[in-house]
Amino acid sequence: MIAKVTKNPMGGARRTVALALLAAACLAPAAAAAQARPAPSPDGLPPQEREMLALAQEFSRRCSEAMEKWIANKEVTEDQLFAALYYPVAKTDPPKFTTDWDRLSDRDIQGIEESVMSRSASLIFAVLVDRNGYLPTHDLRYSQPLTGNLANDLVNNRTKRIFNDRTGLAAARSTAPFLVQRYMRDTGETMADLSVPVMVRGIHWGAVRLGFRAVDAR
Repeated sequence: MIAKVTKNPMGGARRTVALALLAAACLAPAAAAAQARPAPSPDGLPPQEREMLALAQEFSRRCSEAMEKWIANKEVTEDQLFAALYYPVAKTDPPKFTTDWDRLSDRDIQGIEESVMSRSASLIFAVLVDRNGYLPTHDLRYSQPLTGNLANDLVNNRTKRIFNDRTGLAAARSTAPFLVQRYMRDTGETMADLSVPVMVRGIHWGAVRLGFRAVDAR
């Protein structure tokens, strides 16, 4: 990974910050994996979770195809897409980050997210994250303009953040066919989260996550 980083033509200060963030991401809580559990057979899932799984599988496939197209079209290199370089956005709390490719995600991934969101009224969010929990482009509901009001922005502008909490990392790093979790969001909402891995050129890149209101609580 470090060899890939040094190829990037950035200024010294920017490179130092990016490297520090890369190290922090690599040292993110290993405990996240403890929340992951072996995925049961899809046939054993309740009806709502089977519906979410079908959506997530299609979502993952479409995101993989979009990212592989970026590489094929030379809009981004494979090294850049896997490099885990995050550039801080000034005056944001919680902190936000850009990357060498998030503009492509804004252009192509948000439309996919919105098409997924339109398929179920129980969905709260549909997002793509990399293996460190970085979320380049949130769906429209949570990509509202920043206002400077921290409480308002926490709820309405959740894009370009690194969600490396236990649940977020478990979803981002799981290579099981799917993972279902229950957790309390930092906004206070309790929800279900179903994630499916995303592969790019046969390599695990991250995951898609669907957050939804569970109607069949366990």
